[in-house]
Amino acid sequence: MTRATTGRHVFSFEGGEQLTTIGATFFVSYLYYQHVDSNHRNWDSIKTKTSRINTINRSEHHHRAWLERIGDMNDANLSKNTLCLNGDAVKKMARVVLKAI
Repeated sequence: MTRATTGRHVFSFEGGEQLTTIGATFFVSYLYYQHVDSNHRNWDSIKTKTSRINTINRSEHHHRAWLERIGDMNDANLSKNTLCLNGDAVKKMARVVLKAI
């Protein structure tokens, strides 16, 4: 990860700026809802969900690569979210989504 001039971290891989805007955990949670379990709605509590979903829809060509990268991310960092998902769960969900898409 690198730091943008705004001070926020930015993932240092292709499309990283977009994934930073979406949030890795939100991204996995939303794709899990879309492709695996429509009852999973942890992502729905986020006030900025509409703009995040718009970014997800515009970045579909990155989804597979992002899911693979998320599988290698630090559990503690992935656990820093307001979706009530821990890092291990996020990684497991990412693997399931990868198989589903």
